[in-house]
Amino acid sequence: MTAVRVLVVDDVDLFRTGLSAALRAAGFDICGQAADAEGAVTAAEELLPDVVVLDILMPGLSGLEVVEKILAVSPGSRVILLTASESVEDLLEGIRAGARGYLVKDTAFEGLAAAIKDVVRGGAAVSARMGGKLFDILRQHLRHQDIAGSREPCLTGREVEILRHVAAGETSREIGRVLYISENTVKNHIRNILDKLGLHSRSEAVLYAVRESLIEL
Repeated sequence: MTAVRVLVVDDVDLFRTGLSAALRAAGFDICGQAADAEGAVTAAEELLPDVVVLDILMPGLSGLEVVEKILAVSPGSRVILLTASESVEDLLEGIRAGARGYLVKDTAFEGLAAAIKDVVRGGAAVSARMGGKLFDILRQHLRHQDIAGSREPCLTGREVEILRHVAAGETSREIGRVLYISENTVKNHIRNILDKLGLHSRSEAVLYAVRESLIEL
């Protein structure tokens, strides 16, 4: 069986070389190493690795930004983010960018080796703590979907009018000037809209209103 070809990217020399040596000893083919984002993209384009093990915090572009660039030049590669960050935002950004794995750096080596094999087979890998956070986010999202789906559109005419202005990219202050109401009144209306629809942001509210034909963009 052909060894899995791995590109290791980390700006800390000792960590990068040590991890590469450990993976090589475990039977992986370390086809290259890189210490920064530019080197990672160049190496991915030249080597077309099966898997890229990539740190998030690096000089220049962050690992999150470089995921998309790597996949653009080597679409067959699977990217595993190996990082000290336990930020939910970083986890979600990594998934959006196309990463197939997100592991924190205290993951046991056996866990990383298993993750590399899993993503090559088409799977995904998330460390246990981050998996718990991802599960919580999914549960909250499903709850909000249930809430929104169980309610008939119940926005007042004024709220729909404010949504139209929000969709046009106007600030609360600008909307207040047009409608002859205070900025705080506009903000209260927007909070009420979000509460009624079980949503979290202006953009979500606008998308909901468009989907329900309450407004047109």
